[in-house]
Amino acid sequence: MMRSSAQARRSSAPAARALLVGAALLVALPSAARAQDPLSIEVTPLRVELKLGAGASHTQVVTLHNDGKKAVKIRARVDDWYLSKDGTPQFKPSDPKDEFSAASWLRVNPPEQLVAAGGTATVRFTTTVPAGMKDGGYRCAVMFEFDPPDADPVAKSRDVMFRGRVATLLYATVGTPVPSVDLTDLQVVTPKDQPPAVVATLKNVSRTHVRTKGVLAIYDSTGKLVREVQVPNVPVLPQSERDVAISTVPDNGSPLGPGTYRVEVRIDVGQPAMIVGETTLEIPAKL
Repeated sequence: MMRSSAQARRSSAPAARALLVGAALLVALPSAARAQDPLSIEVTPLRVELKLGAGASHTQVVTLHNDGKKAVKIRARVDDWYLSKDGTPQFKPSDPKDEFSAASWLRVNPPEQLVAAGGTATVRFTTTVPAGMKDGGYRCAVMFEFDPPDADPVAKSRDVMFRGRVATLLYATVGTPVPSVDLTDLQVVTPKDQPPAVVATLKNVSRTHVRTKGVLAIYDSTGKLVREVQVPNVPVLPQSERDVAISTVPDNGSPLGPGTYRVEVRIDVGQPAMIVGETTLEIPAKL
């Protein structure tokens, strides 16, 4: 059984606001390169979320720290990206025909620089929304590529795996678009050697991205609440469908014992009503 609402709550947005999420990344190289000097680059932030009005602009600073023992050449460019149904980011060259691409709005400075061992550099990108742009959720990625300064261009063309790469993802919400998301499927899956998970398929028919939050509640055959597990905070892009996998075991928790359980999921994506669905979970006794 699935219950959901397609209505949404409207809220005002400031001219420009950014939500920053910092993280570090170790750029992995093939074993031959690792045996010499691996590239270790920390990039902050890896996600930028902006709320902008049509015609507004915002400048963002990205910090890159070279933890390695050698200088690193860093190149920055702007690409488009999307999510596969399972939520894996997919990158592609910027496409002006992509309805939700913000790639043409960005200007990156500097496009290339050399960062000494132990050094820190910054890259600035300015996002300018064209005047008259429709309300909606737009996106692109600032892609950073890392090379040793003495990299052989001929060898590099033969083996692109020697090039480290990481992206800062940009989400730009223009105006106050109204989300419209429904639950279209709810299934229990059991990956090999892992506890069961509940997969909620969400269909976003609106022009804006949303993020999920909520609770998976599990009840035993008597109706007693056994446990609650938080729904992952993940994006669902405009006019797309996404599977959200929710583990039945909380962090540091124990698997459920054998039995029949009723599972109810309640997901909040910013609509007035929660998205609600339920299904049955069977845990067989071990032989």
